[in-house]
Order: sequence, then structure tokens, then C-alpha cells
Amino acid sequence: MERVPEPELMLDEVQARAYAEADFEAPHSRCIELLHERCVLPPRGWALDLGCGPGDITLRLARALPDWHIDGLDGSPAMLAHASAAAARAGMTARVRFQRALLPVDPPPRARYDLIVTNSLLHHLADARVLWSSIMRWGGAGTGVFVMDLLRPSSDADAHALVQRYAATEPEILQRDFYHSLRAAYRPDEVRAQLAAADLARFTLEVVSDRHFIVWGRL
Repeated sequence: MERVPEPELMLDEVQARAYAEADFEAPHSRCIELLHERCVLPPRGWALDLGCGPGDITLRLARALPDWHIDGLDGSPAMLAHASAAAARAGMTARVRFQRALLPVDPPPRARYDLIVTNSLLHHLADARVLWSSIMRWGGAGTGVFVMDLLRPSSDADAHALVQRYAATEPEILQRDFYHSLRAAYRPDEVRAQLAAADLARFTLEVVSDRHFIVWGRL
């Protein structure tokens, strides 16, 4: 199946609310588990979550790393409003900050981070090089990197089957977005080519489920 790009930003409030209220317990918990399994991290530091959306991964990361500070970046004001509200409800505003930023133009609050994380951002980008260049720009020697994203299925029928398997009980808007995201996702060979072009071929790429891959390593 050929890749079909989708919009980079989720600006609609109805869409943002649907994501904020959705149950992503299984994939998001697994994301944090895989991060801990693959990346050796210091006891404290600063982490950057690129494309944080409504902040669920950001807050899970903050709970998993209680002595760290985390900055979440996203281009959608609607998503960031839900993220900030979630951080306030969780009592984490002292360690977690959210900021609007459009990559690659807008910088995060800090010039360098000890860990850079992103979940499901790559398939939204019109130019994949934006992600890898941002990681190089805001990381430094020794910075840990962990990327999780969707895999593009082999066929349209496979994409519909995945939607039925994992999102059949979700609202229609989430089913639709999941289908479009699967079509916009990259295949492992495409991501390996992106890494090689960015001089990041030393990173490890692993397929970890029927719909997800991870990329991890250290700058």
C-alpha cells in the first residue's frame, strides 16, 4: 500500500477532546515499558516529548521518572489545552510544562535535553527529516532517544482489519483517524533510510507489534 499523508496538526476541538478522553492504556503503557527496557537513563534530567498531543504520554513519563522534568511540545492549541488541564489535575505542573511549537521553526524551552521521546508524531510529518533534525538539534552527546510510531500495513484491507481489531468500540472520529494514520505511517525500510540519511543509522529499529515499531539509541 502506498503512503497517503495526513494533516500534520489536529486543530479541531472535537478531535482533541476525543483523543483526551480515549483509552490508550495498552499502547501507552507499553510505550513507557519499552522505553525503560531499551534506554538506560540517569536518575534525574530533562526530557522532551515531541508531538505530545493531550499529554497522556508526557504525564506517564513524568510518573515513571519522578525526579525528571518534562517539556511537551505540540502545534495544536486544542491539544495543549487538554494537556495542561491533565497536568493540573495530576498535580504535576511543577515538573511538566507544555508549549505550542511548530517544528522545525519553534524551539522548546531548553536548548538541550537528556532524553527525547516521541509517540505517533513521525507519520504526521510532511517531511520526516524534521523529526530527526529536531532530535539532533535539541539533543547532545549522550542524549537518549526513543521513538514509537505506527507501521503502514501491506494493504488497505489490512488497515481496515487493524481498525476493527483495536478501535471497533472507539468513537467514529478515532476509528477514522486511526485508519488514516495507518495509511500515513512508514514501513521499517523507509525509516531505516531516514535514519541513514540523518546519520543516525546506529539507532536500533524494532517492530514490537502488528502496528508499532520503535527506534531507540543514544546520540
